[in-house]
Amino acid sequence: MELTWLDYLIFFIFVGGVAFFGCSFFRRSSKGTDAFTKAEGTIPAWVVGMSIFATFVSSISFLGLPGGSYAGNWNQLIFSFTIPIATWLAAKVFIPLYRGVGSVSAYQFLEDRYGYWARCYVAICYLLTQVCRVGSILLLLAIPINTMFGWDIATIIVVTGALTLIYAVLGGISAVVWTDAIQGIILIAGALICALILTFGMPEGPGQLFSIAASDGKFSLGSLGITLREPTVWVVLIYGIFINLQNYGIDQNYVQRYMTARSTGEAVKATMFGGLLYIPVSLVFVYIGTALYSYYTASPELLPEGVTGDKVFPYFIVHGLPTGITGLVIASLFSAGMSTVATSINSSATIVFTDFYKKIHRSSPVDERKSHMAVLYTASAVVGVMGILIGLAMMSIDGVLDAWWKLSSIFSGGMLGLFLLSLVCKKPNRTGAIIAVVLGLCVIAYMSLPVFGSPIHTYLTIVFGTTTIFLVGFLFSKLIKKHE
Repeated sequence: MELTWLDYLIFFIFVGGVAFFGCSFFRRSSKGTDAFTKAEGTIPAWVVGMSIFATFVSSISFLGLPGGSYAGNWNQLIFSFTIPIATWLAAKVFIPLYRGVGSVSAYQFLEDRYGYWARCYVAICYLLTQVCRVGSILLLLAIPINTMFGWDIATIIVVTGALTLIYAVLGGISAVVWTDAIQGIILIAGALICALILTFGMPEGPGQLFSIAASDGKFSLGSLGITLREPTVWVVLIYGIFINLQNYGIDQNYVQRYMTARSTGEAVKATMFGGLLYIPVSLVFVYIGTALYSYYTASPELLPEGVTGDKVFPYFIVHGLPTGITGLVIASLFSAGMSTVATSINSSATIVFTDFYKKIHRSSPVDERKSHMAVLYTASAVVGVMGILIGLAMMSIDGVLDAWWKLSSIFSGGMLGLFLLSLVCKKPNRTGAIIAVVLGLCVIAYMSLPVFGSPIHTYLTIVFGTTTIFLVGFLFSKLIKKHE
């Protein structure tokens, strides 16, 4: 089955409708910086929760989870099981902390503890990560869309990036959060429809799906062996704990959403809802990959030779779904990418404004609002354009996802370690913190860069980097205390 005019119509109506809806928030977001960066704390809890969920789910999740379980087993699901730990800590520690500080920036707290150098360092790491993230997401979104529609990859990157940038700039955080909510609902609907069609589309009924998958070990959660070289259950579990601590503890994308809620209680409810919602949805995506394996094992003639891994789900979307449903699911995939890109653009602009511009520039009361909004608009545009350019540049790189994970590990490991150190050590030691960060980054570089040939799995990069920074900084604080 090929794409029909109905599929194209549904796809374009959805994408155009989301962009138009996002732009409709212009009047609200242009009131001032509080409106642009945190919607003046007026967003309902359920919308914030759906936005947190949509932030967690990107086009990587949409394609990566089914692709991983199709090729392997349910090992990736272990990652989801660590989310309750992070959401509980967010409710008890992170949300009250950030709303107590009162700054929309996640990194004001670090300046209060260690000085501006810490805030500046983490903010720069965050910006570098987000620009690379925008480029990676745009490219990873363009590849399956190219497979489905046959459109030029570079054109998809530019158009998708520009369209998302327009509504992210005009609508501010209100547009990002509300469109996230809509996109999250469409994404869940698309995933459930695919899961049901696969389950009841087996030649001999649903039982055949489970018997084929079970006989080939597709429901396994992975090895319980004790090794640091492979993604065992324990490796993925530890990795998930650290990554989710990073997400809910220091990621501006999440912290900014805490500030958009009407109260601390509303922010807690939203975070618990959005975080825990990811668990059953990720189960659906993992199940889709297993269902695809059984589906094409039972009917191998339906899958062309050479279509494997992450390419199987896009192929099924185009050739295995009924007319109309195909357009809806493609719109779901596209929405996941747009949601992630819009979030990164808005949060990055917020960091540029709060962590850099306001620290070095003092506006007069007369032109304050106008100049502040100009900075936010300009920063959003620069991040969006840089992300598009990086996406275009990465077209020539093999292993885009692998490259993104390594870059993310290098930056995020140093950020999380310093943040945890600032939480635990009541008496900050700036010299010890600087030394700890340097040593931690050395560990992260050793584990991430292929030239060193680290024997430890890449998943554990953030674990060892964060632990190094925390332990070195903690020991310095204790040693200094003893000599006083």
